[in-house]
Amino acid sequence: MAANPNQLSGLARRLVEDNLLEEEARKTRVPFVTHLVQNDIVNSKDIATSASEEFGTPLLDITTLDPEVIPKNLVDEKLIRANHAIPVFHRGNRLFVAVSDPTNRTGLDEIKFQTGISTEEILVEENKLASFIEAFLESQEGGGLGDLGDDDVDLDLEAVDEEGGGPDDADEGSAADDTPVVRFINKMLMDAIKGGASDLHFEPFEKSYRIRFRTDGILHEVARPPLNLGPRISARLKVMSQMDISERRVPQDGRIKLKISKSKAIDFRVNTLPVLFGEKLCLRILDPSSAKMGIDALGYEDDQKALYMEALNKPQGMFLVTGPTGSGKTVSLYTGLNILNTPELNISTAEDPVEINLDGINQCPVNHKVGLDFSEALRSFLRQDPDIVMVGEIRDLETANISIKAAQTGHMVMSTLHTNSAPETLTRLRNMGVPAFNLATSINLIVAQRLARRLCDCKEKLDIPKSALIEKGFTEAQVDDGLEVFGPKGCDKCSSGYKGRVGVYEVMKIVQEISSIIMEDGNSLQIAEVSERYGFNNIFQSALVKVKHGMTSLDEVERTTSGH
Repeated sequence: MAANPNQLSGLARRLVEDNLLEEEARKTRVPFVTHLVQNDIVNSKDIATSASEEFGTPLLDITTLDPEVIPKNLVDEKLIRANHAIPVFHRGNRLFVAVSDPTNRTGLDEIKFQTGISTEEILVEENKLASFIEAFLESQEGGGLGDLGDDDVDLDLEAVDEEGGGPDDADEGSAADDTPVVRFINKMLMDAIKGGASDLHFEPFEKSYRIRFRTDGILHEVARPPLNLGPRISARLKVMSQMDISERRVPQDGRIKLKISKSKAIDFRVNTLPVLFGEKLCLRILDPSSAKMGIDALGYEDDQKALYMEALNKPQGMFLVTGPTGSGKTVSLYTGLNILNTPELNISTAEDPVEINLDGINQCPVNHKVGLDFSEALRSFLRQDPDIVMVGEIRDLETANISIKAAQTGHMVMSTLHTNSAPETLTRLRNMGVPAFNLATSINLIVAQRLARRLCDCKEKLDIPKSALIEKGFTEAQVDDGLEVFGPKGCDKCSSGYKGRVGVYEVMKIVQEISSIIMEDGNSLQIAEVSERYGFNNIFQSALVKVKHGMTSLDEVERTTSGH
């Protein structure tokens, strides 16, 4: 039932009159406007516009403000958070306070009482106000290292969790937890998680120190701490990763476990590399939830999903996933393992390293120092009564031969290779020295994949001539059928018009005709021709399907598939 505006008051009444809101009482403990925006009930810009017109309050774009002009230490954090309001100017005997709800007189009165200064409200869009408040409070806490120098930091490395566990294992009362470097690194890790980054890069140069995040496949700079703090940042990360902090001449591998709530923890795989001016550290974020998204969330087309599930349910044979580094191969394999993970099946994996812990699956980390490589782990698996075996990567002929023998003797074998397409996977294995007969009789399915950035909801329709679309790879029938192509626009919820990524796949079943070409030592071009005849889209064709569905852009197709 629609709300009766006469029964409402203040901003709620105005929003109802503008047809922006039906009956939505203040049921939650968060501020009214915050509740509306967080639950996508009303757009924050619409709320601000309506409120400004209704109450005659000036509207401000707070993102244009210089944080340096914000009055500091006038109002405590508790009051700012409780009232969702922050002072932005102090002029004479008046304090101008940014709010998203101009009817919140109680908050203004509390600020006036604490400061002893008359207050005047300025209206700000809810989402921009929330971001601004968080950034301001973090800077007040000393989370950033912008102006810190050597004298400002006193990091006692031995006091930072001597067991080398992680930040969650350190004593809460530890003095090291209060140092700016520790706070800064914890903030970087949390910012990366919140921002959906996949990797963090800590990079020392001759005259600067740079930190970059990889988000949706693209690297961007997030911070430039003082150069003299580089060694301390490296030392802290190495302690957290259980590495030898005294060893700076050789690469090291480690792991960080960061608890972000009582029920959720995020793992970071850490690698150090000696470079000209110190040590570069790269952290890969390993989110266990990514392995449990389910096949429907990965972006397979219906026909590709059917082939995936068919191969997964076969009792024996090889299931290969290929693509460059960072293309989502591990998530594809883990998704399959999750589907197969039942008490009736014995599943063992050999990984370098184990990226995500999966309950119910026996995961063996490769350890080259003691001679435990992929081939040695595989030999041991075959004496462990396995049903399904997953090999992190086929890197050499020995691993390939043992994997194929396992697939030929009643086991399902899943693995990855670094090749550009499904047909090239077969020729790569032949070049390794695997006999053609073994390939033709053991491989069931090959999946080649990439990750393309997904267009945000703010995407805009592009006016592209028919001839240009056909030149890009679309058929005349597709163009004549009312094809709509979208491009990135950009809003405050996305990065350059993109938000998240979607998988682009080439799923090739090894049919009899392809087996015959393998037996005759045919090349990848011949295999690709047969694959296309059977309707198995290659990477580029699959990417164009995503464009047709409005999921990604033509520019992104060119970037991820190189236009072929």
